[in-house]
Formats: sequence, C-alpha cells, structure tokens
Amino acid sequence: MSQTEEIMNDLDKVKVYKRAKKRMIEERSFYTHAAIYVVMNVVILFFKIELSDYLDSERYSNILVWNIISTPILWGLGLLGHGLWTFRDKNGLGKLFNRSVFSKKWEEQKIKELINENNDF
Repeated sequence: MSQTEEIMNDLDKVKVYKRAKKRMIEERSFYTHAAIYVVMNVVILFFKIELSDYLDSERYSNILVWNIISTPILWGLGLLGHGLWTFRDKNGLGKLFNRSVFSKKWEEQKIKELINENNDF
C-alpha cells in the first residue's frame, strides 16, 4: 500500500470517528433531556399537589389542573422534536432533510448555479 493510500485510509477513519462522536453526543443529549423531563415533571407534580393542600381556593384549583396538564404536554412536544431530530436517520427525516434546502447537497448545487449565472455575463 502506498503512503497516499495510508493517509487516505487514516483520513477516512478520522471522518468516521468524528461522525460517530457527533452522533454519540447528540444521543447522549437527548437521553439527558428525557431524564430531566421525567424527573422535573415528577417534582413539579409533587409540589403542585402539595401546594394545593395549603391553598383551597377554587381559582387556584383551576390553575393547578391547567398547569399539571400543560407543562408535560408542552415540554413533551419539545422533547418529541428533539427525539425526531436526534434519530432523523432512523425515522426517515434524514432523507427528507437531504432533499430539502437544509442539506449540504442543495447548498453545493445552489453555489454552482450561482457561479454559472455569474459566468454568463
């Protein structure tokens, strides 16, 4: 094997390693987010229920029900979005993004198109 081929193999290994490390960081971030979601919603629920024993007003009861429902739902939607983004290659969103204006391929094609337009003058 030539020295050039060895360097290319090493560069390929470095690229694969960097992609794998980035992927691991994304997944760890999602799992941390999910764990914090569960713990914090349990804590929030506990405090809201405990606080409701001390405040017996009807006004507070209505707010309590809304907050107990809205906090996990809204935060859960954010967690769902985070999960969809993290596992985009497994759920098909990766293919969707590869065909959209958010992909590197689209950027490269657009740059070539703009360069060709400027060369036509």
